Amino acid sequence: MKTIFEKNGVSGIELTDEKEDLSFINSKFLRQSNVGLPEVSELEAMRHYKELSDKNFCIEKGFYPLGSCTMKYNPKVNEFLANLEGFASLHPHLSDEDAQGALELMYKLQEALKKITGMDAVTLQPAAGAHGELTGMMIIKKYFEVKGESRKKVIIPDSAHGTNPASAHLCGFDIVPVKSNEKGQVDINALKGLLDSDVAAIMMTNPNTLGIFEENVLEISKLMHENGSLLYYDGANFNAIMGYTNPKLMGFDVVHINLHKTFSTPHGGGGPGAGPVCVVESLKEFLPAPVVKFDGKNYYRSYDLKHSIGSVKGFFGNFGILIRAYAYILMMGKNLKEASENAVLNANYLKEKLKKAYLLPFDEPCMHEFVLSGEKQHSENGVSTLNIAKALMDENTHPPTVYFPLIVHEAIMIEPTESETKDVLDDFVNVMLKIAQEAKINPEKIISAPHTTPVKRLDETMAARHPDLSYKN
Repeated sequence: MKTIFEKNGVSGIELTDEKEDLSFINSKFLRQSNVGLPEVSELEAMRHYKELSDKNFCIEKGFYPLGSCTMKYNPKVNEFLANLEGFASLHPHLSDEDAQGALELMYKLQEALKKITGMDAVTLQPAAGAHGELTGMMIIKKYFEVKGESRKKVIIPDSAHGTNPASAHLCGFDIVPVKSNEKGQVDINALKGLLDSDVAAIMMTNPNTLGIFEENVLEISKLMHENGSLLYYDGANFNAIMGYTNPKLMGFDVVHINLHKTFSTPHGGGGPGAGPVCVVESLKEFLPAPVVKFDGKNYYRSYDLKHSIGSVKGFFGNFGILIRAYAYILMMGKNLKEASENAVLNANYLKEKLKKAYLLPFDEPCMHEFVLSGEKQHSENGVSTLNIAKALMDENTHPPTVYFPLIVHEAIMIEPTESETKDVLDDFVNVMLKIAQEAKINPEKIISAPHTTPVKRLDETMAARHPDLSYKN
């Protein structure tokens, strides 16, 4: 029982043994036993959570060739700049007059992204890649509504990112798949057969999820525009082309850029993302409002967009991520081109080193990533791609993306990024060759992996659908 008391001018709370009267609370809400919370000191609690953090795998701990997600190193200077008091303590309700520094940074980031993508206008609002896709498709839908057209179809290659169909469908579009040819690229003849007056757009990733550059992209652009349709560019693989080409040169109308992939900001559990959308001149009035503008003296938020789809994110998106991305762009400058160059070189090096031990479904020069298949190991020794991924965990390597894209059976998608040295790549090659050899002579060892991790092989279906979160001594 807590009793308020005052003695010699000092107030306080005195604990007594008298029980509180809790009769006013329904008995079904009252606990009948002790809570069972651990009683530990602050030091013990800190040691516990430090031990847990040490078990977490991160890019500072080992190789992270995830595939399709560009898990590059995040320079620590980005974190320092994002945590400057003038940024970190800025309140989103401040007036433009009192937020000139933040608005200037966003304006200059918009200008940088315009130059890098070749596009004409930018919104920084979307919170991540899929949100950027959704924003882009909303823009395309509104564009045709203003034109008085009710186009219902969006064409999506079978090698597209998994979120593309969902983003288009959420905007009310019907999804029309187009198959790949023998080179892992969009089949032009198949595309021609799908075009009609009801097609609003095609959503493409270039290079695609196989890591292959769509060499017929200009023909695709011509076909789509002659049909009155638009082209949407998924920027998930943009890390492969910086400084060499851009979506505008390829003929795209709408682009989203994953700042958390290409421009080295925290990814996944490390922090929120950002997915700015860039558009051509004819679509700039459809962007979410506000956008940041500069009148030669002051930076300000402009809501004057005639056909705006409205706001898609509270305030101005994930501002801390915008700071990190802008810092990276300033730091790299023209070396962004070299980043892409090294990413492509690293991927091709790994591909050539591994293609004899694993099946390579599309033996083409790749860009920043490539897709192997574990079909040989699976058919000959019963070792699946999932088994190979689990075995990598015993070798201080994060497993790459597996079973995607769906057009490759037993797919293993590998993206080394430009961050890694040749020594790290060679170590990865040796580990992959070791696993391939072990799959032949002792497949059970690979099938039962991992063996050295804090948590061994899980029943992933049960863990996802029926997790056991109970506490057991």
